[in-house]
Amino acid sequence: MKKKECPSCAMEVEAGAKECPVCGYEFTGFSAGTKWVAIALVTLFLVYLLWGVIF
Repeated sequence: MKKKECPSCAMEVEAGAKECPVCGYEFTGFSAGTKWVAIALVTLFLVYLLWGVIF
């Protein structure tokens, strides 16, 4: 079975687990790539808004 590491307590848990059985950390459905894409889009949007205010 595939395992993943809990970001809270660093224990290995089953890859499909919704929460860590040791510390109770709830895993979100977002991958790291999805998180960075969302951050990039929000940043670009804020730059676009600031550009409109400045110029």
